[in-house]
Amino acid sequence: MNFEGISCGEGVRQSLSLAFSENRLPHAILIEGPAGSGKEALARWIAKAAVCTGEGERPCGHCPGCIKAAANSHPDITIAGGGTTARSFHVDTVRAIRSDAYIKPNEAPRRVFLLENAETMSEQAQNALLKVFEEPPDRVLFVLTVTSASAMLSTVRSRAQLYTLEGETAAAPEDMELCAALCAAIPAAAEAALLELTAPLIRDKDRLRRIFKQLYLLFRDACVLRAGGNACLSGQREAADTLAHALTRDRLLALLEQVKTAQRAQEQNANAALLVTAFCARLCTAAHGRKK
Repeated sequence: MNFEGISCGEGVRQSLSLAFSENRLPHAILIEGPAGSGKEALARWIAKAAVCTGEGERPCGHCPGCIKAAANSHPDITIAGGGTTARSFHVDTVRAIRSDAYIKPNEAPRRVFLLENAETMSEQAQNALLKVFEEPPDRVLFVLTVTSASAMLSTVRSRAQLYTLEGETAAAPEDMELCAALCAAIPAAAEAALLELTAPLIRDKDRLRRIFKQLYLLFRDACVLRAGGNACLSGQREAADTLAHALTRDRLLALLEQVKTAQRAQEQNANAALLVTAFCARLCTAAHGRKK
């Protein structure tokens, strides 16, 4: 595969290369990453490679398919998206896409639907998309870009291949310190301590979003360590190791699910005070099966 100009991890490159070389592309790909992660460029690269008809490396950059894709004029690539606000990706747009998905490609091996800012889909729009995901037509590829996959319904996420791109900046030291304190309080089911630690986040929406992201990575790392792996994406191996030794795999997965739920609620503009309070209670429930 020709990844020139594309920024993504080695794991993503290997997975995509294998999928293209073995002609085993999934019917739906979900690319998550913060601003500046390059998710939009990767999505368009995938679309270009999917309609490439050249020999050798893909996308070759020289065939008619690649030239048209680069000019945003390929008849088999449809690009749609929402704005920057919740529910701005309208259900009528998704319904039109769903209908077009059953039309055969004009000239490429497959039709590609590139759905940008998919997290701005309403639940109704996502359910409309789910209908075509459940019984996808032949020779169709959906590529969705999101800031966080947690903004999508679990039924949609489970039917797409997820690729995660990391941002260019690491978590701030004060955010890592807070996350480490939260991880220390979770095994003790100390809900009062969690509420005290997270109280300042109620008035700081951006920091709350960063904390959710860092906790997601921490809980993910704890799951990996618990399973015997070594990869650590959070940069906080000690905190992740503490959780991995204190909780079962199922409990760790439950913590991970609670972060996803909280992230999605924040994206839907949930009341911050209620969100943080409920999040702390649910962390204790997820870790221990009950609140203490």
